Amino acid sequence: MREFDLSNARWRKSTYSDGNGGDCVEVAAGVPGVVPVRDSKLLNSPVLVVGAVAWTEFIGAVAE
Repeated sequence: MREFDLSNARWRKSTYSDGNGGDCVEVAAGVPGVVPVRDSKLLNSPVLVVGAVAWTEFIGAVAE
């Protein structure tokens, strides 16, 4: 398994997060080739690391 240094990751909360404790995800920028994803309510929870190409395809599919 590959390790990623996320200590300087710039996390951004989804614009669909409602601020009332609803389902929220954050993604991080600045990690070449991948998109780290985490639960914004559990900041120390495990991070899902998705390939950048796969993430782009996912976002394109759900935005339709």
